[in-house]
Amino acid sequence: MTPKNLEEDAPPRRAGASESRTATSGARAVLLRLRALEALGYREFRLLWSGHVFVSMAFWMDQVTRGWLIYEITNSTVQLGMVRGVQAIPIFLLSPIAGSIADRYSRKLQIISTQVANGVLYAILAFLVIVGQVQPWHVYVTAVLVAISDTFHQPARAAIIADAVPRDRLANAIGLNSMIFNVARSTGPALAGVLIASVGTGCAFGVQAGFYFLATFWTTRLRAGRTEAGTTTAQRESLRRNIVEGWKFSWRNETVRTGLLVVMLASLFIVPFVTLLPVFARDILKVGATGQGLLLTTMGIGALGSALAIASFGDRMPRGLFMLGGLAVYGLSVAGFALSPWFGVSLALMVIVGFTNVCSHALVQTVIQTYSPSEFRDRVVSLFQQSQVVMTVGSMIIGSLAAFCGATWATALMAGAGILSVLAIHWTLPRAWKIT
Repeated sequence: MTPKNLEEDAPPRRAGASESRTATSGARAVLLRLRALEALGYREFRLLWSGHVFVSMAFWMDQVTRGWLIYEITNSTVQLGMVRGVQAIPIFLLSPIAGSIADRYSRKLQIISTQVANGVLYAILAFLVIVGQVQPWHVYVTAVLVAISDTFHQPARAAIIADAVPRDRLANAIGLNSMIFNVARSTGPALAGVLIASVGTGCAFGVQAGFYFLATFWTTRLRAGRTEAGTTTAQRESLRRNIVEGWKFSWRNETVRTGLLVVMLASLFIVPFVTLLPVFARDILKVGATGQGLLLTTMGIGALGSALAIASFGDRMPRGLFMLGGLAVYGLSVAGFALSPWFGVSLALMVIVGFTNVCSHALVQTVIQTYSPSEFRDRVVSLFQQSQVVMTVGSMIIGSLAAFCGATWATALMAGAGILSVLAIHWTLPRAWKIT
């Protein structure tokens, strides 16, 4: 199947259009014919992707602005950690409800509502900072409210993608989403840092609010249809039964169960190594904060390369092989990073870490959305979202292990457990390697 005709997707040309406009339209058509950009040939996905650009930027800016603000007004490293920790609570408690509601009612409305809510929350925080009235409790309350909003936003946005593109373009669409998310991972914090240094934290929060309102503009242009309809069967069920049925489906469907196991095991054993990056940068590799930035940059380069590869070839990849193989190589590269005393080698390994992390993670998203019917998709994605809570638990475990046996062995042991988990999946679910 090929993307629908681009001319049908675009508005009619006016008579006497300028040559520059024609050239621009022609360049756009050429770009959309590139294999890596095929999903952008579909109007609904283009709108979703455009909104995702701004949501991702705001998300990664917040990783800097909120921490900077709480540290600025409290000078407490404990509160610096707590303001992030409290955001895991809504995900743990509310994501099953969020997924169930998105399966029962309008995904489009759920996305718009949460984006507007986040825009308002960031605008309020920006105002409080600018007028000099911000207090620590304001930062905590808005952190929890943003986390609640994000908990309802993510499953609806993830699931609506499968409604916007054909099944054989889903891997390409998820790869493009992952690509922009990883671009924002590098540019968002940098933009936040520049804004904080030049015009203050309040202005940075104001820009985040603006990004959410821009994302809402693109989302409101989505057409009504399958993305708006909801599911009659799901609406007839009670909310509790609806949630339980989603859990049952996720467990009974072996392919979906395998995908969820892969992401949960990675989140528990391997992903949390980033918690100890400051220790490796300062105390083991002796490269300081600048070196830590380079480590994260090289990891981002690997992640971006992986996202581009999935966008280009994801529909032809043997997904089970790359999903499980990616997890195994991810664990091996993290173990190698833990044991490396050389900064150059560590940088090279971080490229592999970033590549395999996104490769496994994005393919899991593709698998669980491909093999989940529309009426269950949001509830399955909400379970996928619980990986953030699992990662928080893993961060606590690796931090405790590091206090006991040091960062090197803590990271190596956790990565080893992740590699063993691949063997466990192989023994218990041997058909997982054949998932397509």
